[in-house]
Amino acid sequence: MDLRTSKYSEEQIIGFLRQAEAGMPIKEISRKHGFSDTSFY
Repeated sequence: MDLRTSKYSEEQIIGFLRQAEAGMPIKEISRKHGFSDTSFY
């Protein structure tokens, strides 16, 4: 059984991290994709 159940694919998560590295605010990324900014960390 895979314990890593997430509604986001690995590629999407990497995309979120790249957006953050590019300087996009975490709150903006999380709002845009519909998850809480605390779950980002």
